Amino acid sequence: MSASHKNLHSKLSIGGLLITLGIIYGDIGTSPLYVMKAILGSHTIDADIVLGGISCVFWTLTLQTTIKYVLITLSADNHGEGGIFALYALVKKTKIQWLIVPAIIGGSALLADGIITPPISISSAVEGIRAFYPTMETETIIGIVITILFILFTIQQFGTKLVGKFFAPMMLIWFAMLGTLGLIQILHYPEVIKAINPYYAYHLLSIHPDGFFVLGFVFLCTTGAEALYSDMGHCGRKNIRMSWIFVKGTLVLNYFGQAAYLTHHQGSTLQQLGGENGNPFYLIMPHWFLPFGIVVATLAAVIASQALISGSFTLINEAMRLNFWPKVKIKYPTEVKGQLYIPSINWLLFFGCVGIVLHFKKSGNMEHAYGLAIILCMIMTTILLNYYLIMKRVKLYFMVPLITIYLLIEFSFLIANITKFAEGGYVTLIIAILLISIMTIWYLAKKINKNYTKVVKIDDYKKVLMELSQDLSIPKYATHLVYMTNANRVDELEEKVIYSILQKRPKRADIYWFVHVNILTEPYKTQYKVTEIAKDDIYRIDFNLGFREPTKINLMFREVIRDMVKRGEVDITSRYESLNKNNIIGDFKFVLSEKFLSNDNDLRWHENIIMNSYFFIKKLSLSEERAFGLDSSSVKIEKFPMVLHAPENIGLTRITK
Repeated sequence: MSASHKNLHSKLSIGGLLITLGIIYGDIGTSPLYVMKAILGSHTIDADIVLGGISCVFWTLTLQTTIKYVLITLSADNHGEGGIFALYALVKKTKIQWLIVPAIIGGSALLADGIITPPISISSAVEGIRAFYPTMETETIIGIVITILFILFTIQQFGTKLVGKFFAPMMLIWFAMLGTLGLIQILHYPEVIKAINPYYAYHLLSIHPDGFFVLGFVFLCTTGAEALYSDMGHCGRKNIRMSWIFVKGTLVLNYFGQAAYLTHHQGSTLQQLGGENGNPFYLIMPHWFLPFGIVVATLAAVIASQALISGSFTLINEAMRLNFWPKVKIKYPTEVKGQLYIPSINWLLFFGCVGIVLHFKKSGNMEHAYGLAIILCMIMTTILLNYYLIMKRVKLYFMVPLITIYLLIEFSFLIANITKFAEGGYVTLIIAILLISIMTIWYLAKKINKNYTKVVKIDDYKKVLMELSQDLSIPKYATHLVYMTNANRVDELEEKVIYSILQKRPKRADIYWFVHVNILTEPYKTQYKVTEIAKDDIYRIDFNLGFREPTKINLMFREVIRDMVKRGEVDITSRYESLNKNNIIGDFKFVLSEKFLSNDNDLRWHENIIMNSYFFIKKLSLSEERAFGLDSSSVKIEKFPMVLHAPENIGLTRITK
């Protein structure tokens, strides 16, 4: 881990605080754009409902975001990394098998949410243009939104460093604007501050036309809390905690400001005050300020989407390392650790977002689909957090009430959000279910695969390999033959590797190398270990890599060999006489085995579905050689039939006549 990266996590700095504003708070920071509008809907403005609404918002931000996420969950970091998979990697040590279920459901729900946040934030902001051009067609607005989305996803490949530089000052302006606009309104009508009393929140549920289900709209104010946790690796815990004080202050001011304005105009509806798209967020702005307000809001909405996009990259990368997701290409656009770009996920999200915009057309319709997936993710985080607290030996009298309160709050939100299912919530749930099935299939297939892989002891074959290496009657296959192995123990090898060397076509080489890559549950580590099995004949190298480290086996392997040559542990010059005299280095050949499903399988029906889906998804994912970062010129791919349940005797009868 580089020094600068360590400092980023442990040090509080002005730069760190600014970057945190730019990268992390987009999603929570743009919620004033649609929360009050959603709570009021098309009903007549009633002071009690307005006060109840902001009372609910205030307590949701305090209990959900501040206490649960900023204070408690941020403490559950995996070497500085956050997010539901990092939390799962921590509680995995408890050896409780079923915890994988909340991890997969939560991760999928967060990704599904990443598809709906950009459209709802950007649409809400762009619709502000209607304050000037009330006749503007919905199609034009859709066109503008899609163009903005396209630009946003195109710049992802340059990394969050470029993005952060522009985003940080922009978000500072945004939060300052939120606070100022809110404060001006509160000064006109200071009584609105009494809504801090939780009685108003309780009272809201009995007087709001939607009753208890209004919580579905209140919940929108805390949707970015999960993204805040998954982006912890980018900014560090201290920076997040300090900057949250400022962010929460400005958000509360803005909500209360909107409420002050609305209580002043009770009896009217939002539509009467601001036309078809009446939004209290824009209504509290002086008319001359509107153009500036709309531009800043649109930019802030773009930045809100950024928080979820970079969170999705982090999530998929961690899912790949935990064997939940097929291997896909990852790029590292900047030198900063923890920042990555995954082209396939980027464009998948882009098309998902465009689909949502075309399907729902208006931000008001998207509010229904929003929130259902994210509340699922929050409940899953609470379940994992419970086990994390048990692991940390937190006192029961503190932990039980805490987890119970959060499960009660979150299940209330879930029940309130369930009504959204028919109105659009099904969209995010379908996406989430699709992602859950990919992760489940991949995980189960890897497990089945592991159970049916036969391993043998290297010692039983050491003599044969050394003799093969000297057997001049067999043409030499390569000077150095390198096999990637999945066998965890140093003294073992898969049977198929031995089969490949001895039986297919005997492969004579001067030195046999067996390379094993072990992915650790911590994010940043690069270590290796060399085991000499037979001097100048057989070696095994184990790489221990953090789950955030790029797997570049070609480069790493070369570095290990250089190091071994320097120490005089191995001679890699070619053993052909003419080449050896001139110190020419021998060639390296990597052999990778790819499995295919054999026809001789008696699979159970569920294994059949899992394995067939697995091989179908595998076709779409990265090949083994690219996943290991190998040069295709020196790689030989061998195909092996995968026999899981060999059929019983067929029972043939021999005819003697």
